[in-house]
Order: sequence, then structure tokens, then C-alpha cells
Amino acid sequence: MMDTRDCACGPTTVRDDAARWFVRLQEPTISADEQQRFDAWLTEHPQHRDEFQLLQGLWSAADLLPVPRLKALVETPPTRRARRPLLRYAVAASVLAVALGLGLFSGLNHPGSYRAEFATALGERKHVALPDGSVIDLNSRSRLQVRYEQDRRLIELSEGEAMFSVQHDTARPFVVEAGSGKVTVTGTRFDVRRDVMQTRVAVEQGTVKVQGRGAPDNQFISLTAGLGTDVDAQGKVAQAYAVDSAQVTAWRSGKLVFNNASLSEVAAEVSRYREKPLTVANPAVASLRLTSVFKSDNTDALLKALPSILPVAVRTLADGSQEIISK
Repeated sequence: MMDTRDCACGPTTVRDDAARWFVRLQEPTISADEQQRFDAWLTEHPQHRDEFQLLQGLWSAADLLPVPRLKALVETPPTRRARRPLLRYAVAASVLAVALGLGLFSGLNHPGSYRAEFATALGERKHVALPDGSVIDLNSRSRLQVRYEQDRRLIELSEGEAMFSVQHDTARPFVVEAGSGKVTVTGTRFDVRRDVMQTRVAVEQGTVKVQGRGAPDNQFISLTAGLGTDVDAQGKVAQAYAVDSAQVTAWRSGKLVFNNASLSEVAAEVSRYREKPLTVANPAVASLRLTSVFKSDNTDALLKALPSILPVAVRTLADGSQEIISK
């Protein structure tokens, strides 16, 4: 039997593809079509993910090497040895060569320095690999700025939602600032969503420290896996509460999951995936509850199904937006 981890297309082709995708994802813009093609490639075979994660680790290690050593690796890749996956430097050398050519290592005279901005359009999701091996998944209509310095890794989420998978680094905390809230970690996996009136944080793995911006260092809420909190517009952090991390992060697989959610919450969530906002007519309608799952790229299906689930109707207003009303 063929080893299920051996890709039928051959290891060299996979490594070349991984290198091309890795370099492409370092750029600040990538189309929705490219993102979908990358996601499909990554999940097509376990070896694809293995090779891509290897490059993330090599990129992180390369960030600590002096420029002469990087160039030496490019010019004379070490010989590949059997059963030593970490010595697959042929790919590393090609990635470093491309990276040097693009000027991606221009900040190596100041190790750890890195700046970038990433954004998504309506209905777009984006997977971003950072220099230290951390990964960010951006939801629809999101924007953030990345600034790595020698003593910290700073992310400014100016709008939308992002899932962070942070590479552990005790000496250089990973800080996410969103609205009036701030999240500090050294290595973990968590989701941050910035809305108009509040910022929501949910932890899938590890521990995070949530504070209001400007709060003293000793004033924070600690969250572990399965817990979340909200930070209001004034920077007040709510007590920790239980969250369903699978539900919170369902957007990463293109799903909208509602578990006894009010229609006001449903409307707010659906609006993030539509050109025009979805609203509710009055408090009575807003308080109705919904439990269901829909695709985020087909919110029209949700609006068509809603009248068969609840005693409501959906009407289109003059400006093209839609409103949920009582039947």
C-alpha cells in the first residue's frame, strides 16, 4: 500500500508549490480566488500542510540568522539525508533566494523587525503567515496592521475579525489592540472580533490576558481555553464566560452558526457578509431566537429560509437593504 503521506504528484513538486505559496502569502494583498486555491491546496493532502509548516519554521529560524549565513545557505544548500525531515534545505534555500530577491529580509540588520498591513473585502477570507511562524486568518471585511519589534509583536485590528495562532516567544509578547481592548499572549490560539461598540475575545487554546487600553498592568481578565470576554467602548472588560470555540470560529470554514441567537444578533452577523445591512423592524422581532447553520457566502438562502423557521417576513427597502418584520 502507498503511504498516505506520500503525495502522488511527488515530493519535489509539493515542496516547490509550498515555496511558491509561502512567498505569495507574505505579500500584503492576495485575491479571494488565490486564497481559495491556497486553502484547497493546503487541505488536499497532509504532505502539503507538512511542507508549508516546515517553511514557516524555517522562516522563523532564518529571521535570527545574519545575512552572510543566509546567502551561504542559498549558494550551497546542505545535502539531504534520509529520515531527517528538518534537513530538507533544498526548499529552504529556494525560499531564501526568492525572499532575498524580493527584499523580504531587508530588516535582518535589525532582527525581528517587520511591518505589514492585510485586509479582506466583502466575503473574502485570508490566511497570513508571519515571519515568526505565527498565523492569522482574517474574516470578511477585516483590516489589521502588523509591527514586529525586538521586544514585542504588535497587531492593530482596525476592523473586522481575526483568528490568531501565535508562535510561543516568552521574550517577545504578542499584543493585539482592537478598539478599546488589548490582548497579550506569548503563544496561544484565539479569536478577536472588533464591532462598533465592543471587542470580543474567545480562546481556543492556551491563555491570554485581556485589558482595556491604558489599564494598569495588574488590571486584566485572564482567559483560558473555552472562555471569552467582551471589552466595551469605555475599555471595561467583562467577567470571563464560557464560549463554544467551534461555533465562534466556524467562519473559517465558511459557516454561520447560530445557537439560540437573537434575531438582532443574527442580523448583525449576516450584515458582515452583505453589501447592504440587514436590520430588524422592532424589539419584539429582535428578541426572537434562532438555532441553525448557514453558509456565509450564501446569506440569501438564510433570508429565504427564515420565514419558514420563525413567524417573520423579509422585506426589501428603498435603498436596497433588507429588514426582518413580523408576519
